[in-house]
Formats: sequence, C-alpha cells, structure tokens
Amino acid sequence: MYTTLTLHGRRSLVLQKWHNLRGSLQNVFFAFSSSASADVVRPRDDDRKGNNFTVSYLVDSLGLTRKLAESISKKVSSEGKANPDSVLSLLKSYGFTESQISSIVSSYPRLFILDAEKSIGPKLQFLQSRGASTSELTEIVSKVPKILGVRWQKAISRHYDFVKDIIEADKCSKRSFQSSLPLPQANKLRNVLVLRDLGVPQKLLFSMLISDNRACYGKERFEDSLNKVLDLGFDPKTLMFVEALHVVYQMSDKTIEDKVNVYKRLGFEVEDVWAMFKKWPKFLTHSEQKIVDTMETFLGLGFSRDEFAMMAKRFPQCLGCSSVTLKKKTEFVVKKMNWSLKAVTSNPAVFGYNFEKRIVPRCNVIKTLMSKGLMKSELPPMSHVLAVTDEAFLNKFVRKLDDKEIVADLMAILTGGRVS
Repeated sequence: MYTTLTLHGRRSLVLQKWHNLRGSLQNVFFAFSSSASADVVRPRDDDRKGNNFTVSYLVDSLGLTRKLAESISKKVSSEGKANPDSVLSLLKSYGFTESQISSIVSSYPRLFILDAEKSIGPKLQFLQSRGASTSELTEIVSKVPKILGVRWQKAISRHYDFVKDIIEADKCSKRSFQSSLPLPQANKLRNVLVLRDLGVPQKLLFSMLISDNRACYGKERFEDSLNKVLDLGFDPKTLMFVEALHVVYQMSDKTIEDKVNVYKRLGFEVEDVWAMFKKWPKFLTHSEQKIVDTMETFLGLGFSRDEFAMMAKRFPQCLGCSSVTLKKKTEFVVKKMNWSLKAVTSNPAVFGYNFEKRIVPRCNVIKTLMSKGLMKSELPPMSHVLAVTDEAFLNKFVRKLDDKEIVADLMAILTGGRVS
C-alpha cells in the first residue's frame, strides 16, 4: 500500500542512523527541560509586590545575570499562594547547590510558582523514600526539574527511573549499558536516540521518553513504522511526524487499508486520504461509525456531501469534533452572525477555534461595532474576524477607534467572552 505513496527514498538513511548512533546521551536531558516552556504564564509587571517573581529577586537570590533573569521573569508570574522564598529554602534543605538551583529555575521557571509545602516537598520525600541518595536526587532533579511538576507518583517514578538509567548509561559504554537493561527499556532508549539523530526536536522527544504509547518500543516494528512515515514525506522536525509515527505504529497494514477504504466509499480519492493524513494523522484512527455519524451531522446542518468532503480535506480535524460542537459553532456563526454555510465551508478551521474564548468574544465585538454604526461596511468576511491573530484582530477592529470608552467596552467584551 505504501509503495504508491513513497515521496522520499529514506530507508537507507534510517538504517544507517539505526546502526550509527551519534552524540552523547547527555543531550537527551534537554528534551525534558525544554518542554517546560509550554507550561509558563506571563507576568503582570516587572516589580516584586507580594509574591511576584522578579528580575531583582532572581539576580539577588540566585546570582543570575540580569539578561537571564529578565528572560525568566517574562515567563513566570508567581501570584497567588506561591512563595519563591519557600521553594528556594526547601531546595537548599534537600542539598541542592546554588548552581543546581540556578539551573532548575533557568530551565523550569514554573517550579517557583508551585506550593513548596503541598506540592514540591511531598514529591522530594517520595523520591527519597524510593532509595535515592542526596547526590542522585539533586543530580536528577537538576537535569529534569519538571519531575517536580508532575502530579502522580507513578508518573514521577517513570520520569525518575528513566533519567537515572540515562545517567548510568552516560557513565559506562552505551552498548554494555543497553545490554544490561530490560529489553523494552533498552529498545525505548535506542529508538529515542534514533529519532534524535533524525532531527526530532528535543521538546518532542520529551513526551516520547515518558509516554506509555508503545511507538518507541520494539525494534523491527519501530523501524518499519519509521520508514513508512518517512516515505510519506513527514518532516522529523515537526509534531506531525511524531503523531504520524504513533498512528502508523499502532495499526497494521490491513487496518490502515480498511480505514482508507471507508473514505473511498464516501467519495474520497486515495490521494485525498493521504493528503489529509499529512495535515492531521489522528483522523485515520476514527471508526467507520464515527466518520459516518460526522458526515450525517454535517448533512443535517444543511451542508452538501461535496461541501462535507471539501471541509474534511481542508481541515480534517473537523472529523474529530463531536456533533454537539459542530452544531453549536455552525448555528452560532450562521444564525447569530448571519454568515452563510458557504462561508463556513470556505473556513472549516472555525470548528477548531475555541468557542468561548475566540469565536463568541470576537463576534460580539463585531456585533457591537455594527450596532453602533462604527463599521464602514457590512459584516466582514469570517476569515477577517476569526482566522487572524489576536493582535491583528485588535489592530483592525478595536485599537484604531478614537473613543477610549468604546475601546474599553470592546476590550471588556473580548476578555469576558459573554454570549449576547
């Protein structure tokens, strides 16, 4: 099945990298720390009032350079119950050095907005109860501080054990270490390193290192799945590559062929299916009943079969939406905003936008502008309202107004997200 879809002859490259792993195991540690950036929040200001995490605090307490401190302060707001001082004191009491603490806050700033007594302390106690010495505990947490942001003990153990194995591997020969590991764990370590050598970013490797998904296990199955995904033209540097690997690994060729045949019966060409797969690999995991039910929902909303196919090709993620979501968003933009079904067909990404935080507030701003006679024309195109960035929307519809009171009202609508 895959031979007709091969876009790049990459098998020899994969096999070469399989047998010639390069680079130090130490690099894998950054896969953990780099993932922390997705969890941080913006600060309100640059002054320490109460519990605010600030540049001066980072410089004075941790000895960081001002440039690094400013970079970190932009990522973290320690408002609420968090107290950076208590976190700092707790880490010192467990034997962390100033250098290790600086490393922790640099790679995982969010740690300093966690509750030291209720969140961080119990996790450090749990790791010690598993037999970790002070030197092991401080070394591993310093390299992978996000361990202390994980909620469940089972997950913490999985993080800790795997990083400990990597440290041990770095202290002895890679080959002798892998032969001493249980086979599933040795395979997982080897496979992750293969992916790293192919260019998979460290932030994507992190999730694979700790995931229960079996795409990183095995040898022949993993290699076969990897080759198929590369042959389909996925770029290893993208999230889609990792998602495609997960999907292909968990399904046999027969299962994939059956899935493709479902879409063929609904009028899609094989080329359409694989083009959709490259946009959103997970769509191929849906059952036939789910696919048919989704199509029936679109037809019930007034779309034609051709329009349904067009939307699925452009935005296959809509196939994963529930019927409730599809109906709610369609009815809102059509009945409340008076956009046509044709406009929805041309902008199927609307089904992926957050209803309460994006669709409703922006539409309410437009309705308010129209009711006050502040729009130069009729209802603007859907793409101009919903598809643009927040910054572009504000510049186009809010900030250009001269009346500060109206601007304030519109900003309140955007932040409140109320339905009118």
